[in-house]
Amino acid sequence: MLPHKKLKVWQESMHLVKTVYQLTQRFPQEELYGLTHQMRRAAVSIPSNLAEGAARESKKEYAYFISIARGSLSELDTQVKIAQMLGYVEDITDLDEQINQVGRLLTGIYKKWNSY
Repeated sequence: MLPHKKLKVWQESMHLVKTVYQLTQRFPQEELYGLTHQMRRAAVSIPSNLAEGAARESKKEYAYFISIARGSLSELDTQVKIAQMLGYVEDITDLDEQINQVGRLLTGIYKKWNSY
């Protein structure tokens, strides 16, 4: 098994990707190349960067890719709030909890790998 597949943060971020894809399927067609694309790209970036970082040789490189994943999560959080503000989604409670959970896990793993 590849190392990233063992990580709870990778697993949770994969669930987040699925949630974002399901949510954005309901967005207006005119947002396909706008907010829909941006949210999906940001969501996919999180587990992708975790996987790439886990495959790197140095702890410093790993921490760098975790940091990129954290940035993508913040970007996604902002985009979710924009979608709500525009009326594309009403209740984001569950999605917010998923984002917060992934954020807590990312912070924990970042602190671990950045302290070396």
